[in-house]
Amino acid sequence: MQTKQFSTEFGGKTLTAEFSDLAMHANGSVIVRYGNTAVLATAVMGREERTGLDYFPLTVDYEDRFYAVGKILGSRYVRREGRPADESVLTGRAVDRTARPLFDQRLRVDVQVVVTVLSIGDDGPDVPAIVAGSLALAVSDIPWAGPVGAVRLGKKAGEFIINPTYQQRAEGLEVDMLVCGKDGLVNMLEIGAHEASEETLADGLTTALDAIGKLEVFQKDIIEKIGKEKKTFVFRELSEEARALFTKEIAPQLDGAVFTKNRDNTKVGELHDMWKNLLKEHAPLEDIGVADAYFEEQIENTFGVGILDGKRPDGRERNEIRPLFAQAGGIAPMVHGTGVFYRGETHVLSALTLGGPDDTQTLDGHDGEIEKRYMHHYNFPPFSTGETGRMGGTNRRMIGHGALAEKALIPVLPAKEAFPYTIRIVSEVLSSNGSSSMASVCGSTLALMDAGVPIKAPVAGIAMGVVLKPTTKEYAILTDIQGPEDHYGDMDFKVAGTKDGVTAVQMDVKVGGVPVALLTEAFGQAKEARLKILGVITNAISAPRAEIPATAPRILVTKVTKEQIGLVIGGGGKTVNQIRELTGTEITIEEDGTVFVTGKSPGAEEAVRLIHEITREYKAGERFDGVVTRIMDFGAFVKIGADTGITGMKEAEGLVHVSEIAPFRIGNVHDAFKEGEKVPVIIKEIDEMHRINLSIKQADPEWAARKGLVAGDAPAPGDRPFGDRPPRRDFGGGERHGGPDRFPRR
Repeated sequence: MQTKQFSTEFGGKTLTAEFSDLAMHANGSVIVRYGNTAVLATAVMGREERTGLDYFPLTVDYEDRFYAVGKILGSRYVRREGRPADESVLTGRAVDRTARPLFDQRLRVDVQVVVTVLSIGDDGPDVPAIVAGSLALAVSDIPWAGPVGAVRLGKKAGEFIINPTYQQRAEGLEVDMLVCGKDGLVNMLEIGAHEASEETLADGLTTALDAIGKLEVFQKDIIEKIGKEKKTFVFRELSEEARALFTKEIAPQLDGAVFTKNRDNTKVGELHDMWKNLLKEHAPLEDIGVADAYFEEQIENTFGVGILDGKRPDGRERNEIRPLFAQAGGIAPMVHGTGVFYRGETHVLSALTLGGPDDTQTLDGHDGEIEKRYMHHYNFPPFSTGETGRMGGTNRRMIGHGALAEKALIPVLPAKEAFPYTIRIVSEVLSSNGSSSMASVCGSTLALMDAGVPIKAPVAGIAMGVVLKPTTKEYAILTDIQGPEDHYGDMDFKVAGTKDGVTAVQMDVKVGGVPVALLTEAFGQAKEARLKILGVITNAISAPRAEIPATAPRILVTKVTKEQIGLVIGGGGKTVNQIRELTGTEITIEEDGTVFVTGKSPGAEEAVRLIHEITREYKAGERFDGVVTRIMDFGAFVKIGADTGITGMKEAEGLVHVSEIAPFRIGNVHDAFKEGEKVPVIIKEIDEMHRINLSIKQADPEWAARKGLVAGDAPAPGDRPFGDRPPRRDFGGGERHGGPDRFPRR
């Protein structure tokens, strides 16, 4: 193997790029190592141009490998990788969204970037993956306008951290952002934050770009030393004859087609059909293949000029939001919480379901299993855009939009200790014309409050756009972009948050990048819109409902000591399973002794009662109405524990010694009691062997007199102090369930 290595210091660790003939048939390949994390990236370009396509065929694949974490994962029967985890899909999307804007979109040759995770240490693979993808493309002969850098930036205790480790992220960060950029511009952005201010995020972007700049210098040095000469492509141009035809027949109608309030935007489609028909009649045959691209280019130019002149396709002002509507509840009676949110023609229904702790989702993490107690899923059916198509399954876009909405709402969810429910929200996009992910955030806030989830504050989201004129650096920022503005604009900048700060951001661009100053301005404009939307949400429902709905399960929380966990579980889970069957509940016991009981009333309350009975620690001075179970010459055994109905579990009982029956001496104990009789007792003491000594005369001094008992002439057989009993005498109790070694079986 022939290798060349290049290294640089990055965030306090060494980042190494190794080039070899390992993947020798790829146009470009590299292994990037950062700490113990390593990824292999390859870039391959197809050999032939694909005719008939109206888009650039770029594919970015991110491949996880079980061996990367040093474990044999998968199910018992399938020990190999299958469907990628959501986290892997999101990382692949980040690589794609960073690289895609830097290609010439006129290319019609397949390009595939594959990132394979070889090893995962303390550092996440996302930053190495983006850097590796950049280097694989940059040193290859594939035409690409990179390199591009990436950094994960965290903030904790007021300080920014370059590339925080998994452990640091798990311990909690005020801000967690993934920033990609080139030449001092941001071209991809993901942020999760705990109500961070816009100023804090702008400072973070500046810090991130400084770190990215060092990575760019590192990559450019590598490209200069080992980079291949880029292939060149001559793109077919529309003939002069066809251009003249377009200028005469189509161009005068462009402005009216783009800037129209027509709901279906059919004017652009009608104009496109007219253009194709004209070409068939008057233009050379070779123009047909490039006519669509030329039409789109002219539409985009018309759109950009109009936006910079102050126009919008639907006539709104630049900072104007489309009509809003919000509704909490009233849609599906059995659903625990629903929210309906309209922003213009984008309509989303969010449905929330509450479950117990056992309903969490278990994920295989790099260092073990991860439990998710909040899941947000997003569906985008074809009818939402008035189209037909295949139903079922999820694509990368659905996973990405669901993850963004999830990220936006996590900071306001109550802690498990305060609200132990598992929460699942499904956002159904029923009508779409731009920014359905941010509408999902708004609809889900409504659903959370409708379900009685005590969120810290409502969250709203808005999508911002921009149109840039590179020659003059003129730009226009648009609030609440809809379909055409997303399609023809240069940026999709989604911002979600509360009235006090930002919780999530996602940005994509179609240009090389945007400056921090522009993003700072967009943050401010987004905040104005967010506050207006929050007003509409709180007018629909001002606060979370006081109670969760009757259709939702109840979760009761109790606590046992660590030593009592085994008593509740029982041998092989026998005891806890009996409680589940008797009460129709789910029971979850955590390592610290916290017990969660999930179910409907009265079963949940009964399960808690049984757990209390099983683990009850009796104390001197407690009073009971006990039941006589056995009568002996020296006293009577009285059951004081409640019935549990659990097989093999005996109720607590204690001894009323003959001397504790009455204030006077009883001649014959058998005259005082009948088995099954209820008697008032008080716990006199619990001895060193955990035996319970009871007293009737202390509980009710008049009881014996009411029974008609009189003083006896002589002490009853066995009438001696309880402490003088033979130490091995069997009092018949077996192991007492209130604590170990009570009434031990001899």
